[in-house]
Amino acid sequence: MVSTDPAPASSIGTASPVPDEIATFALADLSGSPGWRRPVIVERELLILTTRGHGDAELDFHLLPCRPGTLLRVRAGQVLRCAGRQFDATVVAWEPEALRGFGVELDTPVTWRQLAGEDEDAVISEVSQLAVDCQRHPDSLTARALLRHQLAVLLLRLALANADRSTPRPEEETFHRFRREVEHGYPHTRRVEDYAASLRCSVRTLTRACLAVTGRSAKQVIDERVALQAGRLLAATDQPIAQIGRHLGFSEPTNFGRFFTREVGVSPGAFRAARDQPAARVVRPRPPAEPTGANGGRFRAGGTTNGGHATRRGSPSAPTGDTGRA
Repeated sequence: MVSTDPAPASSIGTASPVPDEIATFALADLSGSPGWRRPVIVERELLILTTRGHGDAELDFHLLPCRPGTLLRVRAGQVLRCAGRQFDATVVAWEPEALRGFGVELDTPVTWRQLAGEDEDAVISEVSQLAVDCQRHPDSLTARALLRHQLAVLLLRLALANADRSTPRPEEETFHRFRREVEHGYPHTRRVEDYAASLRCSVRTLTRACLAVTGRSAKQVIDERVALQAGRLLAATDQPIAQIGRHLGFSEPTNFGRFFTREVGVSPGAFRAARDQPAARVVRPRPPAEPTGANGGRFRAGGTTNGGHATRRGSPSAPTGDTGRA
């Protein structure tokens, strides 16, 4: 069991204080500032299991309620903050290479899950044993193999619990291919035509697939992914706004400002100014590139009184899952 009480903080954007390919550590070690003053960009794949207490985790500008048995799946590239009421949690972090050859699918949309019954008992047991073995065994080929197998078993168990056994529709397959392509290409192009050419299909096919799965056009899916990344960088880094715009393909700061304001509802400067305020901030009904019905989504200003970045959604029943890296 580890606590969100203050601990020696790592630098902003660092997801783990240790270099091991698989590690466990305190949730507070993820904080880039005392008391999680601002979100941090996570650089590793994470599981966060709440073991005691109640509180909220702010993940990609959504407040997710946490209590004993709550499991969060945080992806590299997402922004995370756990401010406010304290809760205890065990964090498991890993590099994707650690799971090579195990057949574990990391591109799962499930971000939030409230464990119960046999699932909760099994996951708690496996996380606890993984944490013990991370501390007990020195780094060796045998120890690495043990930890890799333990992590694979844990993730495969979670995948089985969340498995959709229905046959995917052709539109769903096309959409998921498109989403992966957008994840790689959004810093370079926002043109649907470029993605259609890469996937060897028509713009109409991509738009039809996106509308069928998410209720939004292909162009909207791309723009929302760009806006999400802009929000992450504005909230969790001190990069100049113009530099963020250039990183996302905007040659002129004014064009980036107009784009962000249109997508989010506030200017980049106003969004950044609100990052240090308590969570309860910008509404994001669905995350980019997620099926209709998933909790969360596009973030827009409104519905708050303190000008911040996230909003309480209540207890999610179908959690979010935008990936920082595909």
